[in-house]
Amino acid sequence: MLAVVVLGTAGAGCLYYQHLNDNLKKEDLNIGDPKDRAAAPTPNAAGQTPLNILLIGSDGRNSKEDQELGGAKDTFNSPPRADVQMLLHVSADRTNMSVVSMPRDTLLQFPECTDPETRQVYPATTSLRITNDSLGRGGPGCTVATWEKLTDIHIDHFMMVDFAGVVSMADAIGGVPVCVDRNIYSHTSSGHGSGLKLKKGTTYVKGTQALQWLRTRYGFEDGSDIARTKAQHQYMSAMVRELRANATLGNPDKLRGLAETATSALTVDRGLGTVARLYDLSTELKKVPTDRITMTTMPFVYSGERVLPKPGDADQLFRLVREDIPLDGKGTRSTRKPAPEATAVPADSDDRIAVQVQNGTRTDESAPARGRATEVAQLLVGKGFSRAGSDSSTLPSEQRTLVRYPSADLKGDAERVAKVLGIPAGSVQRSTDVSGVTLVVGADWRTGGTYKAPKQSDRTPASANILNGAEQKCMTVDPAYSW
Repeated sequence: MLAVVVLGTAGAGCLYYQHLNDNLKKEDLNIGDPKDRAAAPTPNAAGQTPLNILLIGSDGRNSKEDQELGGAKDTFNSPPRADVQMLLHVSADRTNMSVVSMPRDTLLQFPECTDPETRQVYPATTSLRITNDSLGRGGPGCTVATWEKLTDIHIDHFMMVDFAGVVSMADAIGGVPVCVDRNIYSHTSSGHGSGLKLKKGTTYVKGTQALQWLRTRYGFEDGSDIARTKAQHQYMSAMVRELRANATLGNPDKLRGLAETATSALTVDRGLGTVARLYDLSTELKKVPTDRITMTTMPFVYSGERVLPKPGDADQLFRLVREDIPLDGKGTRSTRKPAPEATAVPADSDDRIAVQVQNGTRTDESAPARGRATEVAQLLVGKGFSRAGSDSSTLPSEQRTLVRYPSADLKGDAERVAKVLGIPAGSVQRSTDVSGVTLVVGADWRTGGTYKAPKQSDRTPASANILNGAEQKCMTVDPAYSW
């Protein structure tokens, strides 16, 4: 639509195109340590690669308009927070799309980030921090770096919008239909709540009301950030359906207004910093049918009032995205026909590759297998890895055996260790939590000298709270917030 506006502006095409480009705010894609970046995905047999875009909603109150919309005057000009974080994954063959939301209260370790303007270095953290603070560590490029550290998913682009951007976009679209199962008023006696007030059923929300919907926590389901994420998924799905059903190229004024609003509202990485590139992106996105769009939330467990990625389930969800497996269960590995994965060349011979072996065999039902790290280290020595040694500490449970490496120069060494032991390539992972090639013996290899990889499921965990983009659902309202 933006391209049509530009090309259809008689007598001022080039000037107007440059005007829209100037509207866009641009930031660096990833401001973490370059050596910590997740590897780009391997193309499939047709040479196609998936596309990963991080969508960020900023709660910054650094303009008069954002301060009025967001309230909380005491936070004016304070570092913005990434209160909404959604990874948009478009499959290599463009047949399906997945969205993975991370609750803003997720506790994570942050990577080192460098502010591209001030050059201030924010060191990596060893303690857990709330994920939305990542935006204040130099900008959206640090939020991207944090996602890559957690998921090992290579992120190609980001798009960020603030309070004012949400309001203006909702107005330009003409409203988005949302639904509640009873009247709702998000307001408490102490003044908390978004102020959202709707009648039971479907309402087209726009302007500040759209922002209220996206920010509502008090009143939806259990009042948690997880319930708010569900409401955001429903809003996004409805917005996509609305644009596809009602978008028309016959109203230049409406399109021009939408182009002005979109380019003024967005902050993007430099790789998306022109209208032409945004148009190319829209061309790719619109190839995906609405009923093949899957909304999910990162599986989590509570840690006090905060949450942590759920062991096993969160890893499973991230792996499915990394390996471009549809989250809606339609399509298999065989139908995607991936190209053979290229393996890196080991930097050293087997006898010079240092390997640390850790014991991750603990399960919910069983104590860790005693001495397992030492046994497997000795097994490696017998296979020619004379510098293999064991770590005496016991790790939390790892469901499957993994080989981890910290930087690209050690990838070949890690893959060599995995090959000798019969560990699949998909279990070789880059991780900044290790200082060298590290073999984590998982619960799937508690005994014996031969590793047999368990069959991996390609099913999306039920804890990911799947919502299909074509579904029209109503949010459940807490009776205490009804009127």
